[in-house]
Amino acid sequence: MLNQRNPQLNQQGELIHLLSTEGLPKSILTHVLDTATNFVSVNNREVKKVPLLRGKSVFNLFFENSTRTRTTFEIAATRLSADVINLDIARSSASKGESLLDTIANLSAMAADIFVVRHSESGAPYLIAQHVAPHVHVINAGDGSHAHPTQALLDMYTIRHYKGDFSNLTVAIVGDVLHSRVARSDIHALTTLGCAEVRVVGPKTLVPDDVAPMGVRVCHTLTEGIKGCDVIIMLRLQNERMSGALLPSSQEFFKSFGLTQDKLQLAKPHAIVMHPGPINRGVEIDSAVVDGSQSVILPQVTFGIAVRMAVMSIVAGNEA
Repeated sequence: MLNQRNPQLNQQGELIHLLSTEGLPKSILTHVLDTATNFVSVNNREVKKVPLLRGKSVFNLFFENSTRTRTTFEIAATRLSADVINLDIARSSASKGESLLDTIANLSAMAADIFVVRHSESGAPYLIAQHVAPHVHVINAGDGSHAHPTQALLDMYTIRHYKGDFSNLTVAIVGDVLHSRVARSDIHALTTLGCAEVRVVGPKTLVPDDVAPMGVRVCHTLTEGIKGCDVIIMLRLQNERMSGALLPSSQEFFKSFGLTQDKLQLAKPHAIVMHPGPINRGVEIDSAVVDGSQSVILPQVTFGIAVRMAVMSIVAGNEA
């Protein structure tokens, strides 16, 4: 049975769906990160498999394209020995007029155990979670501009791996915050984990009004935003989500908010640079930074597999 205060948890407070980092207690976030640590070593084995989800079926339901996220979920499920079914919903049932819940009902009839859902509409994974059987689990792989919890968790894992305790850290999230589900999920996770200061950095047109009450410091210049930071999370400029002229040009954006080696000197000497990808080189970040010694962008991808293995194993182990 679901916890009425938080649909991600059962009555015992165990994680049965992962829909958002918002509202999850620190103990749950830490449990995911600790569990992921155990799976990082699996990726280094000659046989990269454990039998935790043997006999389970994981359905990747991507109503919105994302090769990278879908691939990492597929790899994670396969390494847990699950049966993985990839469905390009955008080209199949949804395009033929079938409702979201009808699609879910039909797939549930095929003995699905976990639905990994990516959808352009905010709230779609919540709707699905409300209508699945108690033994079926839903993981949000990104919904609209709302949430991307597994990306946030892999970001937290990366930060903890390189920086240890969150309580002394200053973290800057830079760029197109307005359209970024990653930014919102990162903010909720960072504040819950006790990060000393979270800064949101971007032009006024790309920083929403509702972000300041989330407990962050809003900065409208890169100099102020990254000065003395321990961690810099760069965001992709999401032109496909923009309506109207929010920016003069991508070149102007790079001039003011693009991260270069010179600007990186404003941060602490051992600051790490992160990016959820895909990267627009020369738009939000310079190639020299992407490929530089302070970049941990590729390790983020590696850790992402372990974190998604952790999430799937935890929700499947907590069947109500």
